[in-house]
Amino acid sequence: MRFHHNLVLATVDALHNIFNDGKYADQAIQKILKRDTRWGSRDRGFIAETTYDIVRYKRLFASIAKVSEPFNKQDLWRLTSVWIVLKGHDLPAWEEYFNTPVRRIKGGLDEVRNNRKMRESIPDWLDEMGVEELGNIWEQEITALNEQAPVVLRANTLKTDVATLKEKLIAEEILTTTHERFPDALVLNERANVFRTKLFTDGFFEVQDAGSQLIAAYLEPKPGERIMDACAGAGGKALHLAAMMENKGQIIATDIYQSKLNELKRRTRRAGVHNVETRLIDSTKVIKKLQNKMDGILIDAPCSGLGVLRRNPDAKWKLQPEFIENIKETQQEILQSYSRVVKSGGRMVYATCSIFPSENEMQVEKFLKSEAGADFELEDSQTLYAHRDGFDGFFMARMKKK
Repeated sequence: MRFHHNLVLATVDALHNIFNDGKYADQAIQKILKRDTRWGSRDRGFIAETTYDIVRYKRLFASIAKVSEPFNKQDLWRLTSVWIVLKGHDLPAWEEYFNTPVRRIKGGLDEVRNNRKMRESIPDWLDEMGVEELGNIWEQEITALNEQAPVVLRANTLKTDVATLKEKLIAEEILTTTHERFPDALVLNERANVFRTKLFTDGFFEVQDAGSQLIAAYLEPKPGERIMDACAGAGGKALHLAAMMENKGQIIATDIYQSKLNELKRRTRRAGVHNVETRLIDSTKVIKKLQNKMDGILIDAPCSGLGVLRRNPDAKWKLQPEFIENIKETQQEILQSYSRVVKSGGRMVYATCSIFPSENEMQVEKFLKSEAGADFELEDSQTLYAHRDGFDGFFMARMKKK
């Protein structure tokens, strides 16, 4: 493989922004990619994927390179040298790589093969929590969460169907595969910038992980119903709900951030969605006005995000155990509060992108034992694991109000 100095330099600069300046990886990479308009899709892909890979294995690579944070410029070049060598490539004859101990790098990986925390490159506290929460499957799961996530599309059934979209994408030289478990999903055979296609700008699909696509369907929404999407964010699941409801009925999408709701409005226009109404949660009045009026509610609760580490590998370096403990309190508060909007016979789905039972099953059990949960009964629940299901990790539980 031939390496280009300007692309590796861009990767080093992105790593500096992530590790030393505390920027989120996706934002840092997007900023770097705007540096040179002459870069093609392969160049941009190299920068993004190499940066994510080094972020993903920061602890391992830093140990092998014998460097520690805060990383100076030469330290960051050393991290890239470890990446190149472990990928099986020859180091370019650049000044930054002079006197790089290639043999020691190769041997460094062998030294830590039996040390899960180093091999999978995770903080000590996260490994301990993973073992406590998941037991024997933690090792399989964290290994799977270190793999690159596939690009998955959700066909917008308000405008097309999976078979038609698949054919239209072939015309764009984008090949995809269907999946029997995920009826609206198309998995890209190779990574591609689908956002530049006319099919995307015309609203024929959204980019949404296959596991995430199960959550809206889990609520079993029907055309004509009144549904709330709590913690809607930018509205990926609200758009899916609208498609399943055939644009009939009403979806009330709520969030505490107006900027996210503004993005949802923009996405509804592109998707041809007409039955979504956004409401900013700036007081308790919004929930009180809707008490006992909704046929269903989807609570996509804030969580640790440990099920989507493949897409956000920097999260494991930014997360702290204190945050997870605090977010559990928020999850329960949301369940207690928002459950009041469900009318008799209505349904509630509680979902997270976490794989830890303390954020999932245990939260549902705690809610059902509370005064607010006394009128609800658990119908079903399931957890998606990256190592078993091949996509991101999610949890969902469906409850019915008696």
